[in-house]
Amino acid sequence: MSSEAEHYGVGDCSYRSAGELPGITRLVDAFYRHMETLPEAKVVLDMHPANLELSRKKLAYFLSGWLGGPRLYAEHFGSISIPSVHRHLPIDVDAKNAWLLCMEKALAEQPYEPAFQRYLIEQLAIPAERVRQACARSPS
Repeated sequence: MSSEAEHYGVGDCSYRSAGELPGITRLVDAFYRHMETLPEAKVVLDMHPANLELSRKKLAYFLSGWLGGPRLYAEHFGSISIPSVHRHLPIDVDAKNAWLLCMEKALAEQPYEPAFQRYLIEQLAIPAERVRQACARSPS
């Protein structure tokens, strides 16, 4: 493990490792490209509006702050509770796994260190599971 890897999650190390906003935007674009093309991701894609422009921006802005960079989501859209904002959606284990699969494939296309790719997918699995749990508790 590189000394850089030991600092992921500290300050803006993860944000810088992701390539700052341009790198995060490339990741988000790859993520949505996989969501639009992987059959197992159709269930997740169908939960999005037909025009993904705002969804792309929201995810990139959220990841910026989540990775220790500028809190662009809060600046542009206000505060957010990821589980609460998704609670109305039918997100089950398959949907969660499809989302993570799209992110894994998008990460693999980025020029990130393998340790950072592993770190990021492990960290993203945490809110993904919290969203799934919130949706499971939500009344139909």
